Amino acid sequence: MAETSIITEPGKQEIITTREFDAPRDLVFRAWTDPELIARWWGPASFTALVFRVDLREGGRYLFGMRLPDGRDFWSTGVYREIVAGERLVFTDSFADAEGNVVPASTYGMSGDWPREVLVTVTFEEHGGETTVTLRMAGIPASETLDAAEAGWNESLDKLGVVLKELSMRKTGA
Repeated sequence: MAETSIITEPGKQEIITTREFDAPRDLVFRAWTDPELIARWWGPASFTALVFRVDLREGGRYLFGMRLPDGRDFWSTGVYREIVAGERLVFTDSFADAEGNVVPASTYGMSGDWPREVLVTVTFEEHGGETTVTLRMAGIPASETLDAAEAGWNESLDKLGVVLKELSMRKTGA
């Protein structure tokens, strides 16, 4: 099951994506919090991983670096606001430079109305060995960048599904 909706009301633009993964919740949560696993799936399909640092605690920061197909590097950073193991992650997300300093979205060619920080909430619900992940990204301007953000998340979640399948197969010895 994959479902994405975009809410665009005055002052409230939000992407809500729900995905079902054939993997237990603890494994899916680990894929969102272990830097080695995050590096395998984070970012659009054509991006490659550079650096993935995670200080997984409330108030802790992350720094993710990816390379675009044209060779340009793309960085993001944020702060974990809430962590409930296996259930919920809430974090900010901002464009950054290689040192983790927040930079304007225009650094990466995004529109000037993109906020310096958006809020991402990810919840994990297990049902019979499968996990439903619901991702909410709030604060995105209603424009073509909203569509690009939606596409990027969907490509990332597609990659996450592949990683989870590989990890589940290793666990079961298949």
